[in-house]
Amino acid sequence: MITESFLPQVNGVTNSVLRVCDHLDARGHETLVYAPGGPECHGQPDHYNNTPIFRGPSLALPRYRDFRLGLPDPNLPRLLRQWQPDVVHLASPASVGAYGAWIAHRQRIPTVAIYQTDLAGFASRYGLRVAERVLWRWLRSIHSVVGRTLAPSRHAVAELNRNGVDRVEHWARGVDLVRFHPDRRDQELRRQLAPNGEMIVGYIGRLAGEKQVELLVGLDREPGIRLVVVGDGPQRDSLERRLPGARFLGLQHGEQLAASFASLDVFVHTGAHETFCQAAQEALASGLPVVAPAAGGLLDLVDDGRNGLLFRPSDATDLHRALRSLRDDPTRRSALAAAARPSVDGRTWTVIGDELITHYEQVAAAGVAA
Repeated sequence: MITESFLPQVNGVTNSVLRVCDHLDARGHETLVYAPGGPECHGQPDHYNNTPIFRGPSLALPRYRDFRLGLPDPNLPRLLRQWQPDVVHLASPASVGAYGAWIAHRQRIPTVAIYQTDLAGFASRYGLRVAERVLWRWLRSIHSVVGRTLAPSRHAVAELNRNGVDRVEHWARGVDLVRFHPDRRDQELRRQLAPNGEMIVGYIGRLAGEKQVELLVGLDREPGIRLVVVGDGPQRDSLERRLPGARFLGLQHGEQLAASFASLDVFVHTGAHETFCQAAQEALASGLPVVAPAAGGLLDLVDDGRNGLLFRPSDATDLHRALRSLRDDPTRRSALAAAARPSVDGRTWTVIGDELITHYEQVAAAGVAA
């Protein structure tokens, strides 16, 4: 598995890689992870459970010091020759993943690429049309040499096809239905967050520009609503200044994160460029209605009026209207919450992991095109 990010950095790509490693290990397969290194990796384990980790050169990005861009590593071709994998799994290939894709193609090793990060969409959001076109050319060049590209939502499949990427199939994401569960609700935490019984609205995720968390500005002053923000990132300081009435709980993991999810009344997601949105799926598993933009992978998760509400992408007014409607209609809110968890039943990592192994087997059997 060649991934653009890995521990100690925690994000959607890292979390998916970890879940896949867990599943492959449980199924008796041997896995190796290759990821960018850096100063923050010093002292980190060289294994994740039974999976060895190899680190390569990287470069810190100026605006994202906690993310490192993988650089070409002359040791990677030798590592692949020595390891002789049946399949190379490329996790959200962009830089080191592109290098790995071309090496695997030259060595005639079958490859599966996981499309997870909408890089071109981010460029579009910042008005960088030229960069958007350049990024799509780059992505086409990467995916043209892989055996199969797996996209997490119907929208992502269509977007890749529309931009000239072939051999794309749908592969969703699993969710831990044991960890993320309504039973994790913490009444003491709820009393701390909303001492007067207000509706608790929570955003859980990375605090970065592409997530558009600024759309929540003003909700922290809305009567009857308590706004909670869980996560960290480069925009945290500015968001704390712009949302003085919100509670910022910082980065959370494990049982603490599961309790925070279940202790909300409504989960809100703001970013309109999600290929999937794992946090929204975890919120649904926790029994929460989800309010999200009608865009991208969220359209696969939120059935408007059944398990949540959709708002016009990037429209703060429409977002605030949706949340006020749930504050003012507890009966409707309860109905949406009741439909939340059933909407993700069956989406366990075991099921999704076995689907991935089937993709590996099919690509390995087909071999590498000349």
